[in-house]
Amino acid sequence: MRADAAVATGLSSDGRTVISRMASAPPLTLRQTGPCTVHLISTAAGPLGGDRLALDLDIAPRTTLELGSVAATLVLPGEGESEMLVTARVGAGATLRFTPEPTVLAAGCDHRLIVRLMLEPDATVLWREEIVFGRYGEEPGRCHARFDATSGDGRPVLRQEFTVGDPALGTSSAVFGSARCVGTTFLTATAKSPLVADGVAVLPLAASGTLVSALAGDAVELRSRLEWGERAVCVDGDDLVAFSGQGRAPRIQ
Repeated sequence: MRADAAVATGLSSDGRTVISRMASAPPLTLRQTGPCTVHLISTAAGPLGGDRLALDLDIAPRTTLELGSVAATLVLPGEGESEMLVTARVGAGATLRFTPEPTVLAAGCDHRLIVRLMLEPDATVLWREEIVFGRYGEEPGRCHARFDATSGDGRPVLRQEFTVGDPALGTSSAVFGSARCVGTTFLTATAKSPLVADGVAVLPLAASGTLVSALAGDAVELRSRLEWGERAVCVDGDDLVAFSGQGRAPRIQ
């Protein structure tokens, strides 16, 4: 199956954000749930092996988009590798909050998750990804995740990739150990200094921005740790304070 979905924003004459384009294709079905909020609603199983799914986001300058999902995404096995490609362009002075529910890797799946994020000057972004290692009581399938964030002038902001479901690596204490979930949040806000706590690390990037990375035994704990890291980045600034969650703070190491 091949499916392409898209969301674009525009600026109204009175300065408000409007959703100027919204295109869906099952299983990627989009619904506007607020003035500048859109949710993904799965209307078919998958992705299944062999599926190629793509989501395109175009946030116009000085507009805001919040994109979430109503439920977790379950990646299922099938014939060949499945792929989810998310491409986002965030205009000058625009704001994007990307916080879908977790991706669950069912046993036997073979999945590729690709994110391409392009940032114009003064763009504000919070981009969270959460991956759960299989359903209850099962081993995860395989997933290769790649995240590329680039500034408007072509300079790399963040390049990251990792693989879940590789037996040679996954159980190593230097990789995932006994964790059942992994998550990251990329923020354009820059933390003042690195911070490491129980299962979570907050790392300022070389140019600008911050990467929050976390491991956990379950999805609830993972979300709590990521939200704690997000608040740690945003507490001294105004740009993303409204995006912070309410998770409990981990024990500082």
